[in-house]
Amino acid sequence: MKVVVFGATGMVGQGVLRESLLAPDVDEVVAVGRTPTGLSHPRLREVRLADFGDLSGIRDELRGTDACFYCLGVSSVGMDEAAYTKISYDFPMAAARTFHDLNPQTVFVYVSGASTNAESRQMWARVKGRTEREIIELLPNGYAFRPGMIQPTRGIRSKTRWYNAVYTVVGPVIPLLERVAPKYVTTTDRIGQAMLRAARVGFAGHIVENADLR
Repeated sequence: MKVVVFGATGMVGQGVLRESLLAPDVDEVVAVGRTPTGLSHPRLREVRLADFGDLSGIRDELRGTDACFYCLGVSSVGMDEAAYTKISYDFPMAAARTFHDLNPQTVFVYVSGASTNAESRQMWARVKGRTEREIIELLPNGYAFRPGMIQPTRGIRSKTRWYNAVYTVVGPVIPLLERVAPKYVTTTDRIGQAMLRAARVGFAGHIVENADLR
């Protein structure tokens, strides 16, 4: 199985990349990003991309892909809707359209977020909700994953400073939170494993909530 990971240096992407490289049925992992992952592995190939809105220059690298795990994203804090839409709608839709052209049966997993809703008054939820809807309409094997609180594991850290600060404070109570409210918490390991499950056997629905990412 050949998988492509967008955003492999982010918190979720690192977890997905690790699980993909550990999986015995994954023959090749293509990490698409602006910066190197810092990893060396015989099944890992890294592809540099300056503009995520234009994948025309790397189409040949994406041919033969069985699954695409789209983990590229940013926090909406301090961003206006136009800038956030470019990253959270324009970029993933460019990838989804490319895979639709190359092979519409490709499994495409888009990392969204809990409480995403295209009709929401919250800007981030509205933008991501639109992205979810259009990916699922475009690709028969398209999925939107909606993680809640994500616990980074295996030494993984987020690129978002405020998330690391929050995790430093709440990290010690996450095990308790998992016991009392398990459906709201997941880990980078589990998200990666769930993505591979989507690639192997799929999920019953195209919207995969946090409770199913455990």
